[in-house]
Amino acid sequence: MLKVKIDSVEVSVLWEKNESVEALRTIACKAPVNISTKMYGGFEQVGELGTALPHSDTEITSAPGDILLYCGSMIVLFYGKNTWSYTRLGRITGKTPEELKELLGKEHVTVSITSENTEK
Repeated sequence: MLKVKIDSVEVSVLWEKNESVEALRTIACKAPVNISTKMYGGFEQVGELGTALPHSDTEITSAPGDILLYCGSMIVLFYGKNTWSYTRLGRITGKTPEELKELLGKEHVTVSITSENTEK
């Protein structure tokens, strides 16, 4: 299972079942994935993963809470909407659009993805 923290707030995520998420899980099992993101367009946070994941981008209209992969190497967390070519990774659950905007609507956030099976 993958866990996500945005700054110091742990969020629940419903993950997709695809090869991108499996590759992310494999990486997170070895070490935490820490991503420095920046606000873009007033509706999303974008950050470099530092590695490329398999991806199958299709045109998607995002919704608040979506976690998407852009160009195989950038993670995008949405607190608004946009239409572009992405690969779905998952969706933050249990947060209202207002709570997501409060959490993600900053100039920069740090996203940490860990696995319960991270090697020590």
